[in-house]
Amino acid sequence: MAKDKFLSAVSGNGFGFCSVIFGWDIHDQVYSRELLISNKTNGYRDLLAVIDLFTFRRIPWENNVPFFLVHFLDPDTKEPICADPRGVLKAVAERAQSNGWNCIAGCEYEYFQFKETPESLAEKKFMSLQPLTSGMHGYSLLRTQLNNDYFHELFDETYKFEVPLEGHHTETGPGVYETALAYTTALRMADNAILFKYAAKSIGMKHGITPSFMAKPWGNLPGCSGHIHVSLRTKEGKALFALSSSELDSGRVGAAYPDTKYLSQEGEWFLAGVLHGLPDIMPMLVPTINGYKRLVGGEAFWAPNAVTYGYDSRAASIRIISPPSVPPEATRLEVRVPGADMNPYFAMSAIFALGIRGIKQKLSLPCPPISQMTQEDKETGKVQMLPASLETATERMMRPDSIARDPEVLGDELVEHFGGTRQHEIKLWNEAVTNWEVERYLELA
Repeated sequence: MAKDKFLSAVSGNGFGFCSVIFGWDIHDQVYSRELLISNKTNGYRDLLAVIDLFTFRRIPWENNVPFFLVHFLDPDTKEPICADPRGVLKAVAERAQSNGWNCIAGCEYEYFQFKETPESLAEKKFMSLQPLTSGMHGYSLLRTQLNNDYFHELFDETYKFEVPLEGHHTETGPGVYETALAYTTALRMADNAILFKYAAKSIGMKHGITPSFMAKPWGNLPGCSGHIHVSLRTKEGKALFALSSSELDSGRVGAAYPDTKYLSQEGEWFLAGVLHGLPDIMPMLVPTINGYKRLVGGEAFWAPNAVTYGYDSRAASIRIISPPSVPPEATRLEVRVPGADMNPYFAMSAIFALGIRGIKQKLSLPCPPISQMTQEDKETGKVQMLPASLETATERMMRPDSIARDPEVLGDELVEHFGGTRQHEIKLWNEAVTNWEVERYLELA
């Protein structure tokens, strides 16, 4: 954008931006049914894009060009549009602040990488791709040296881009890295999470490498997670989920289970809120057809598929991280359901909204911790399973009595819009004929 236009947009009410970005999918195909924000009836009109000056940073691999994010307003009412991801999370964070809390979050990505370019991917029709490295080598000091410049550039350039990383290493799988982003406020974390993907793909192109944040590229290998760590802090900076020093020796009196005895009462209510609403907001955590392949039968790969929680449990949907394994101030919840393909704004919005709902309603935990559950409990229905496909997840989210429709969670407008986009994705999938079907049925059917 020209400097003069930028200054005009900042000093005025923003600038016009085509609403079709809310009217088509990731391949620029218009949604199967008309949705409210952008459609033929309104002529795919402009929205008002308002530059957020607080998001200023520079892109180091593009000659340090200034970079800003925007949020979108309705041009007539000047109100935020219901499906603007930054606007949704901003509204949730403001609701938390009205109660005296700040939303704090961290994010981790796992991602496969290939020695491929956009051109070679197309030429190969996304088949027989060459992984960045071979074999299963999580936490390896050797495998990173095969692509040392790229590995270190990811860490160093994202730091310059003001997307600081806490950890960066190989993960189990051919060409897989895991990167943990440094925790911060939720809106900044979501910005950093989405911009890390942009950075990784941009830096990868320079090296002839394609990082993929697809949740489950291969059926016989672990999928790629997008775990989210969440906590609340008071305006004075106190960790709301932490116990007082006087409670640390023996844990909190009145905790529902031993797993929550080093989690504050507010933390337990927050956890209960997320568990109660988890099945109803699954498309916000797992938004793609492929993402459910990671969860179905995912226990073999530590991918949760039920409403479960537990102290320091990587088998559960929600892992409680609290003393004695961490200091009290580091007490938090790790939501392990999302894959690397999640939209961090929508995912964090849903998690924090549910948790805050749990605190305000003082909800009780709906089930015992995973350590007290058995396989028989799953088989007899005592354990609530999560939706196993995008179709069932979307149907559940869009039910009239869905918790997602609560105005304090997502609200009707967002549920209808985002649900409509997921119905489009489902329609395309149901119409597709896959290689598996051809190989299985063409000759022998």
